[in-house]
Amino acid sequence: MSHQELSEQEVIRRNSLQKMRELGIDPYPAAQYHVNTNSKEIKENFKEEEKNFQDVVIAGRLMSRRIMGKAAFAEIQDHEGRIQIYVNRDEICTGEDKTMYNEVFKKLLDIGDIIGVKGHAFITQMGELTIHATGFTVLNKSLRPLPIVKEKDGKTFDAFTDPEQRYRQRYIDLIVNPEVKETFKKRTIIYNTMRQMFNEYGYHEVETPILQPIPGGAAARPFITHHNALNMPLYMRIANELYLKRLIVGGFEGVYEFAKDFRNEGMDRTHNPEFTVMEIYVAYKDYKWMMSFTEEICERVAMALHGTTKVQLGDNIIDYKAPYPRVTMAEAILEHTGYDISGKSEDELREICKKLDIEIDETMGKGKLIDEIFGEKCEGNYIQPTFITDYPKEMSPLTKMHRDNPELTERFELMVNGKELANAYSELNDPIDQRERFEDQLKLSEKGDDEAMFIDQDFLRALEYGMPPTSGMGIGMDRLTMFMTNSPSIQDVLFFPQMKPEKKAVELTDDEKAVFELLKAESPVELPALKEKAGLSNKKWDKAIKGLTKKNVAKVENTDAGLLVTLL
Repeated sequence: MSHQELSEQEVIRRNSLQKMRELGIDPYPAAQYHVNTNSKEIKENFKEEEKNFQDVVIAGRLMSRRIMGKAAFAEIQDHEGRIQIYVNRDEICTGEDKTMYNEVFKKLLDIGDIIGVKGHAFITQMGELTIHATGFTVLNKSLRPLPIVKEKDGKTFDAFTDPEQRYRQRYIDLIVNPEVKETFKKRTIIYNTMRQMFNEYGYHEVETPILQPIPGGAAARPFITHHNALNMPLYMRIANELYLKRLIVGGFEGVYEFAKDFRNEGMDRTHNPEFTVMEIYVAYKDYKWMMSFTEEICERVAMALHGTTKVQLGDNIIDYKAPYPRVTMAEAILEHTGYDISGKSEDELREICKKLDIEIDETMGKGKLIDEIFGEKCEGNYIQPTFITDYPKEMSPLTKMHRDNPELTERFELMVNGKELANAYSELNDPIDQRERFEDQLKLSEKGDDEAMFIDQDFLRALEYGMPPTSGMGIGMDRLTMFMTNSPSIQDVLFFPQMKPEKKAVELTDDEKAVFELLKAESPVELPALKEKAGLSNKKWDKAIKGLTKKNVAKVENTDAGLLVTLL
């Protein structure tokens, strides 16, 4: 980055960096800095009468500073929060030389720099817990200014709130928005709680391939890549199901994996192309056992995070206390549409979809049609945790046929807040039935369904050696985290969600900037009105508006109402 491109602040910081070096201070020291406490520990345990924390070494980022001549107050932020420090010139610089205070602390340090502080804890006359500094060390000079969040009369100014910026520069988001870090700490607690529960049951955490020769275990569109040495295509996994079942064939009682899965599909508030699913398989169990197991997971996670099974989610309080209602898919559709789908042919289902105004296309088989009806007309009604059970056979190619009705399968999905949270089966372990189901999927694929499953011959071979009766279940971890932390968007629970490429900042002239600011306040706007507001001479106005259109910042259109200017 050349000096021309640097902002005024960035130039000042680089100059300060240079001056520090000239004073013999290394702005990026290599040695370990021996911290002996943190802000939270001091806040929770300091007692004035006990005179504890009298030899404190703490480090963090400088977040504010008030200089009053020979003394100053500042705030530093470490991984647990913020704490005030008090710096006095004559205690920092005990000898004649006052450079460390007068030059370094007052002038060369900037908000965002990381420093180490030695001192003792005390309470100020204003009643604030503070570290009285006896010395400080520069640990990192920051070269870009942080967005400073100012508060005045209870109002916040200049907050770092633009979602695109926050997701793209999560490191800044974590520094200036403390509640964001809390969400991610909770995410870790969710994982730890589940691991602890599965380990208590004696199940094994395992790892299976992410690059797969055949993408299987779900209906989804995969990402495809190429392996040069083997000269063959590989797929990023859409699910890990078929590998985990191979391990059950191999003799494990229970296996689970927190799996990164990838699907080359749309993105929205609840979908990211890369996401995490916990899948678990347990031998000699069925889907009814798995419902109770799933209830226990939800209860334990809610308790670990909130100390209660009741969790706020948007305008609703979701109660994860077991047991949850169990409703068959046919009952759900009958209740919410008035149509009984049991035993209906594909053509009859198409008719029902038309009457319900549900968009369908030629590639959809019976399973997809029923899925559309349920998704459009039923799913959104289940706010409190509810198991939807007994899915039609065509929707569930890896699921055991229902013990009482050959049209159906032993499958459930857990619905919470109108969305699917978990999906589970009594697993199909009849190799002949499984081969036929895969062949049905192949026919769908030939019809043009790009989500239909491939035939996995090795998986069929494994089943032919014999898989014990097994139940399996998958939970979307990102969605579970959203639900348990009251986060409206999946981007809020992923540190680094997938983003469109960043647009290069466009350099605007002062006149262009002035017109751009007016357009930000009102767009589209009639050209004469905009020109009048801008107050530029004809020549300057022409240059500015041409510049904005050329740089693709704005466009001018001829409409019935006259010339309109729109911000792009």
